[in-house]
Amino acid sequence: MFLETILIAMCEIRRNVMRSSLTILGIVIGVASVITMVTVGDGATKQVAYEISSLGTNLIDIHPGQSFRGSGGTRSGAPMFKITDAEAIARDISGLAGVAPVTGRGTQAIRGNDNWATIITGSTNDYLKVRNWTLASGRQFTDGELRAGAAVCIIGATIRKQLFGEQDPVGYTIRLEKISCQVVGVFKAKGQSGFGTDQDDFVLMPLRTVQRRIVGKSDISSIAVSAQDGVSTEKVKADIERLLRERRKTGKNEEEDFHVRDMQEIVKTLTGTTRLLTTLLGAVAAVSLLVGGIGIMNIMLVSVTERTREIGIRLAIGAMEKQVLMQFLIEAVVLSCFGGLIGIILGIAAAAAGASALKVPLILNIGIIVIAFVFSAAVGVVFGYFPARKAALLDPIEALRHE
Repeated sequence: MFLETILIAMCEIRRNVMRSSLTILGIVIGVASVITMVTVGDGATKQVAYEISSLGTNLIDIHPGQSFRGSGGTRSGAPMFKITDAEAIARDISGLAGVAPVTGRGTQAIRGNDNWATIITGSTNDYLKVRNWTLASGRQFTDGELRAGAAVCIIGATIRKQLFGEQDPVGYTIRLEKISCQVVGVFKAKGQSGFGTDQDDFVLMPLRTVQRRIVGKSDISSIAVSAQDGVSTEKVKADIERLLRERRKTGKNEEEDFHVRDMQEIVKTLTGTTRLLTTLLGAVAAVSLLVGGIGIMNIMLVSVTERTREIGIRLAIGAMEKQVLMQFLIEAVVLSCFGGLIGIILGIAAAAAGASALKVPLILNIGIIVIAFVFSAAVGVVFGYFPARKAALLDPIEALRHE
């Protein structure tokens, strides 16, 4: 009997294909929207986390005079760091994978008739470890080059492209201001960062070379620190703050004239924001499912009115109320499930197109797909029940008189 009821419901849906298709349109749009929004949002979250992690592994940046508390901004008069500060951090703080003192400034890189505005960064070999840089060709600096402040450099992929094209620049020289610098290595390309800057547009030189021959002073503009895997960056940050307060003689009630920035905190903040936006967009898209459910209820009520005489005949020849109820309820559920399946297909296709356009990874959330489908079926049950109940409660005599 139940199978017969299902067959009658399916035949009725096939008899009105156009109306059935328009009925499920709201469900299709709702399911597709939810899947698209959540999938693209998850991809954007993953991309943000990846781009920030590409700046460095377990990275902690230390800057003089930077304060993001209170009024924020840079306080004038804050003393710069010295190389001894970086050495003290490397010596006294446990759980570190690398410490890279950094200084530099903007300049022109010149080779023959070609030139390119770029950034000179002076640091040590630890800079590669801390900032997750690998070499596409060439080598790192030797200990002798670092101690002597030799005129050697490692260039980013953008500099190589602008000055050398596809040629391997290792062994050639470029001019940085008044210095002829030999290229000893080329970094692998990282591309644009999540903050919109070109990560490959810089030249790395030994710290002493930049201090003596470029900037003309021994100050350190920042210190980049990388914590070992498994070591809490929060603890490392607290230890660094305590050490620098002692070295810079900052009183207990005085605000420090430096800022220690934990990149893990930034990752959590940004990914938390993108997840919140994804949830809000998914919730807005889910409203379409409710609209689609109302559409199903409306069409089913019209169908009950159109088929009043048919319902009366069925009741008069012995059909039970629960059979009529089940028939109309099955029609509503089948329509909503069909809409859910079509919406899933369209949603995945739209998510793939959106991820490709935004250049974010495609991360299919199976849980969301299942929830969207179950929700669409539930919409059919809830909004299909009222028209089905109306049909089941019709008086057979009054239904037979209906024109």
